[in-house]
Amino acid sequence: MWAAAPDTPSCGPRGENETANRLFSGMVLLAAGAGCALLALGALAAAPLAALLGADAVTLPLCSVYLRTILCFAPFFLLNSTLQAFVRNDGAPRLAMAGMLTSSLSNVVLDWVFMYPMGMGMFGAAIATCIAPILSLCVLATHFARPASRLRFCARGAALRPAARALGLGASSFVCELSSGVVLLVFNLLILHFTGNVGVAAYGIIANLALVGLAIFTGVAQGIQPLTSHAYGTGSATELRQLLRLAVWLVLALAVIIYLAVNLWPDPLISAFNRDADPQLADIARAGMRIYFVGFFFAGPNLVLAAYFSAVDRPRQGFGVAMIRGLIALIPLALVLAAALGMTGVWLAYVLAELCGLCAALFFLHRARQQS
Repeated sequence: MWAAAPDTPSCGPRGENETANRLFSGMVLLAAGAGCALLALGALAAAPLAALLGADAVTLPLCSVYLRTILCFAPFFLLNSTLQAFVRNDGAPRLAMAGMLTSSLSNVVLDWVFMYPMGMGMFGAAIATCIAPILSLCVLATHFARPASRLRFCARGAALRPAARALGLGASSFVCELSSGVVLLVFNLLILHFTGNVGVAAYGIIANLALVGLAIFTGVAQGIQPLTSHAYGTGSATELRQLLRLAVWLVLALAVIIYLAVNLWPDPLISAFNRDADPQLADIARAGMRIYFVGFFFAGPNLVLAAYFSAVDRPRQGFGVAMIRGLIALIPLALVLAAALGMTGVWLAYVLAELCGLCAALFFLHRARQQS
């Protein structure tokens, strides 16, 4: 069962803590290995990868620089995400939040410093993004020096096989993250066909605003996971229902706030990205925002339900929701609706894909309650 030999020395106390340490060590090694593979990809094939993702002759040089830099720091990004989860679940959610805030705020500040006063351009933007997870790792590393920490890393005791099997529980989260990239790629290609680079820039505004909202929803989903897992482990069905109901109502309330914000104050939000005050770009972004952000009323519950299914040991259902909303429904809808309705169809495809995902999630939830 374990990757280590039976006589491997323990990295910590016996029993459950030893098992947790082995699994933690295995997950850290897997994250580091995956990061090194991405590093090699960035170092060797950044330009072909950028071209494959749709970069043209104008954007290819900038895209290649950014992509190569980001991928060369991939081990830090993956290790940061891994430690965030373990530190949060090891009784230090405030420290995990501190690490995340350090990463986010430093990225914002360093973006401005490197791109404007220092004039480093796209490379500066990439380096700012790459420094962010390193600073977060420095914050998270302090957890392992605390007496309250129950996690210890030990390479010789790493349980690689159980760690690899544990990846199944995170499959839905992986697809949710992957779907963001797929949405960007598919929409960029379709919008480039209809409105050219101006339309792509307009979608970039919407995508950046959407990422903020989705990050908030993801925070709610990740926040209920340890609570839901504990309630599931203790067999408290009432607590499970309460947690799920609270999380769904919370993301719906947040969706209302976000939707009102993008409809009441679209011009200030757009102008923050539209430095040249391009009227065509502003018109495309304004029209797209009104339709695209309707999908948030379905996206929030989808992320919460996908996380819920993973937490209650139903990874297939969580994976199914993520696949439907991010890939299975989205791509056909985008192609069909774009052909029929043009740009309106592109925006509407996201809304309907999220609705399809929510219908599937509610069906899975109903089946799960019938079986329990």
